[in-house]
Amino acid sequence: MAKLVLIRHGQSEWNLSNQFTGWVDVNLSDQGVEEAKTAGRKIKEAGLEFDQAYTSVLTRAIKTLHFALEESDQLWVPETKTWRLNERHYGALQGQNKAEAAEKWGDEQVHIWRRSYDVLPPLLDASDEGSAANDRRYANLDPHIIPGGENLKVTLERVMPFWEDHIAPDLLAGKNVIIAAHGNSLRALTKYIENISDEDIINLEMATGEPVVYDFDDKLNVTNKTKLGK
Repeated sequence: MAKLVLIRHGQSEWNLSNQFTGWVDVNLSDQGVEEAKTAGRKIKEAGLEFDQAYTSVLTRAIKTLHFALEESDQLWVPETKTWRLNERHYGALQGQNKAEAAEKWGDEQVHIWRRSYDVLPPLLDASDEGSAANDRRYANLDPHIIPGGENLKVTLERVMPFWEDHIAPDLLAGKNVIIAAHGNSLRALTKYIENISDEDIINLEMATGEPVVYDFDDKLNVTNKTKLGK
């Protein structure tokens, strides 16, 4: 029976300052570091051992993975980084304070942009200084697939090829997998794994630094789900 562990990165510096982050590469806060380490200790206490690790190409997720693996004495586990596990791209909202954005556009509109399944935020133009098109880590991507903004539906669509090509084959081979990623890329995966409806997924919260463990049978059906908590 294969196991999949999902961890949302610990609190980031922009979580702390209440800013839209998305693909902007910010670091963990001190609290976030401790959350990641605590997740690793919980993993060790649960006796979970991994064969493969996956994370995004963003620092806050990478460091969360490393702290969790180090605390569980598994820093050696093979690791793959991919942009497909990045946080949802918040478009032109990235960098803005959430409270100030609500004052500018109204609480209801900002709530729709943040939580709806298929409504896009204001898009960021590829020529904008803050566009991911200017970031070296995405230089090998077709410029047409670098987003100017995403909703959860689009995030799921770009996560799924990586699930199909890498994560699912690992689980079918009986490997235990750990993924340290972001609130929305993990919500997208959870939606698929648990077959959550478009309407219900908007209510799902992914707590920072709290591992969620799925057991899969040899047909890739979920047989158990456990939250390790803090």
